[in-house]
Amino acid sequence: MLQVSELFVYPIKSLGGIGLRSARVTDRGLEHDRRWMLVDSNNRFLSQREFSQMALLRTAITTEGIAVRHINYPEEGIVIPFIPQIDEAGEFTVWDDTVRGRYVSHEADVWFSDMLGTICRLVYMPDETMRETGRQEPSATNITSLSDAYPFLLLGEATLGHLNEQLDTAVPVNRFRANIIFSGGQPHDEDTMAHIKIGDIDFYGVKLCARCNVITIDQDTTHQSKEPTRTLARYRALNNKIYFGQNLLHTGEGSISVGDKITIVALKEALIH
Repeated sequence: MLQVSELFVYPIKSLGGIGLRSARVTDRGLEHDRRWMLVDSNNRFLSQREFSQMALLRTAITTEGIAVRHINYPEEGIVIPFIPQIDEAGEFTVWDDTVRGRYVSHEADVWFSDMLGTICRLVYMPDETMRETGRQEPSATNITSLSDAYPFLLLGEATLGHLNEQLDTAVPVNRFRANIIFSGGQPHDEDTMAHIKIGDIDFYGVKLCARCNVITIDQDTTHQSKEPTRTLARYRALNNKIYFGQNLLHTGEGSISVGDKITIVALKEALIH
């Protein structure tokens, strides 16, 4: 049987994630997932691809907002209120998309700039901003948050286990920034999941996830190596890209929890054999 084994949200794009026992599914993904992000002086998003030290900023959900701390300086944390504190809007770039949003606070801008050693500002995606996904699914809600392109990333424990069997040093699941981890099945079963149900919510597999250099960054130290990219390139490469996990769209809102059964409704052909 396939079951949800872990759930993660990443409130601030490219910062540390939060493991949850249960999560609310909204119109654009899990609640709080990638609703905030850091931007440079050109209003372009920052990520671990260029600033690996972002991995050291860890987040937590509190009643007041999103708490952030640097793992090396835990006493110097900050809480980001759920509602932006200044009335200042702007347009921000995520890859090829331009997204309308709001700046959060001057205090947050100073804190993140100090922690990362680069001038940046924190921005928020309000509910009225509707960002379309990279691929449309007729049955799905085709919007996303400030993720790279899609609202969910699905990954199987068997898939990660198969990779780790081939590595000298196993890598943890946090390298891959997935939202839904599941147990059961065979390695890369997620590749062929065209339509699944978790509770009353329908999810549609729309695109295998192409991986960048973030998977080579140790999330506790920022040390970067050639693995697991070098190993994945031997068996997960297609058209000069490496794929690991599947992006999902969905229909419906509600909650999903660790332990929920995953029902396969429809399958599709595997692109990588």
